[in-house]
Amino acid sequence: MTLDPARASAIDLATAVRRREFSAVELVEHAFARADAADAQVGALVVRDPDRALADARAADEAIARGDERPLLGVPISVKESFDLRGHPTTWGFADLTGHRAERDALAVRRLTDAGAVVIGKTNVPVALNDWQSDNPIYGRTRNPYDLSRSPGGSSGGSAAALALGYSALELGSDIGGSVRVPAAFCGVFGHKPTWGLIPAEGHSPGGWDGVGPPLASIGPLARTAGDLALALGLIAGPDDFSPATTLALPPSRVESLVGCRMLVLDEHPSAATDSVVRRGVDDVATAAERAGALIARSSPLVPDLAAVLEDYRTMLAAVGSRRAPAGTPSIPVRDWFELVDRQLHVRRRWAALFEEFDVVVAPTFGTVAFPLSDEPVPDRRTLVIDGRDEPFEPQLAWPSLATFANLPATAAPIGMTADGLPMSVQVIGPHLGDLTTIAVAAAVAREIPPPAL
Repeated sequence: MTLDPARASAIDLATAVRRREFSAVELVEHAFARADAADAQVGALVVRDPDRALADARAADEAIARGDERPLLGVPISVKESFDLRGHPTTWGFADLTGHRAERDALAVRRLTDAGAVVIGKTNVPVALNDWQSDNPIYGRTRNPYDLSRSPGGSSGGSAAALALGYSALELGSDIGGSVRVPAAFCGVFGHKPTWGLIPAEGHSPGGWDGVGPPLASIGPLARTAGDLALALGLIAGPDDFSPATTLALPPSRVESLVGCRMLVLDEHPSAATDSVVRRGVDDVATAAERAGALIARSSPLVPDLAAVLEDYRTMLAAVGSRRAPAGTPSIPVRDWFELVDRQLHVRRRWAALFEEFDVVVAPTFGTVAFPLSDEPVPDRRTLVIDGRDEPFEPQLAWPSLATFANLPATAAPIGMTADGLPMSVQVIGPHLGDLTTIAVAAAVAREIPPPAL
């Protein structure tokens, strides 16, 4: 094989398959061999479908022989457990949903397979997708491939670990509280939380529950390169059958390189502690970007009140989480909900004004690098060691909330390693529908600071 399938991008693998450098069947067999070798320790790929994957790979090889040039033809991918995959349960970590069987793939999964991708299985999640660890009573715990004593992040923790270990070349995740970005950061890969509403949520719900997509939540790709993020986004974005729009055309990236890129750098939050190693990583990005020709600012009066944003985000997140709660569970009154949505609109307008002066905002993805795994089942009772002090766990919602509450796109970009051998990351936040801009800046940053590799 001319490429290492465990390290190559999805784009390069698709090209190599079209050139007959190796077959789709060989790629799938390699993916399962990688999982056989490492997953007993890591626990990332918790649902395997070798029969489907090998059948689809054989069909891909036949299609290639006929001249088919679909962009992901023959490329092995995996998807987060929270997406429907026909014939398999969609449990979200709830033990009482193990009897469910999906009748068809989720819409976003179908869009990837329509492009030729071969699904090898599903990756692990925490219960209810509600943790920055990925642990549940059905599939057990996923560990960070760089340090088995640490978390791979959550809730797309299995997704990021599978990518880092080379089982799959592309992953489909979801993000409401950093669930794409934090695992990507902890495992040294790229992850993109799209502009809210860009990708339909059909088939992304526990146990076949059917309903409209919730506020704040987004479906997004994880990948080993920024280019793969852009490709996957272009394939899965777009309206569903019940949307008023019939087409989607994202604006082109505002920047082609870091030259002239107007970058606002934020490395502290009023509501959450941030470790010095994380702040140094953000500063390294700013320094490298400035050296490459970016225009750097460290503050702006246009930044919203971040403490107030976090409080409103918490309130909205709790309301979203109460949607299928037992009868009698307290919920926000309707009048209060509309006032909250109005405040969200005001925050969105504030960010829009800021993005008239800046192309992107660069900030931490999380306040620490991958943290040690905890056996405390209630996340709010956990602490994190930040610069030698015990700090509460929950306020780390502050960093994901920057983009999530304002419905903005954000790309997690790996930026090398700590002295202890743990991946580092920043998130690149952009304007409404500026997804291609954040991905382009993440790619440009990677050219200056190469991502880690196992």
